[in-house]
Amino acid sequence: MTAKSSFLSRMPVKGGIVCLLSVGLVLSACDRRRKDVVSFDGLYFNSRAVRVSKEEREHFTVEVRKANQSLAGAREAGRHSGISYCIKQYGTSTIDWVVGPDEETLIPVDDQIRLEGYCRP
Repeated sequence: MTAKSSFLSRMPVKGGIVCLLSVGLVLSACDRRRKDVVSFDGLYFNSRAVRVSKEEREHFTVEVRKANQSLAGAREAGRHSGISYCIKQYGTSTIDWVVGPDEETLIPVDDQIRLEGYCRP
């Protein structure tokens, strides 16, 4: 067997391995959503709770984007982010809302809502 024929005889095997690896990579990327993502009102919202200052960790704000797709869902996504923040920081879900998800006057501005509250241990 010559070197040339030996190379060609191994080519389909290498091609098959590369093809299988490629398919595996593509399929693993199909479900790129994090496992802890929660839907509200059947929709997904980008929300994030951040502290207002380093000195006052208990004071936080929540921004919920894509609020125009469902205001009720955006409110609940904001509540969830606030509760998650307080549990992570203080181990409690008790919140005194300054601007809370139950505010009747809460309306989206630039397709987002902004909540504000204090964690209470």
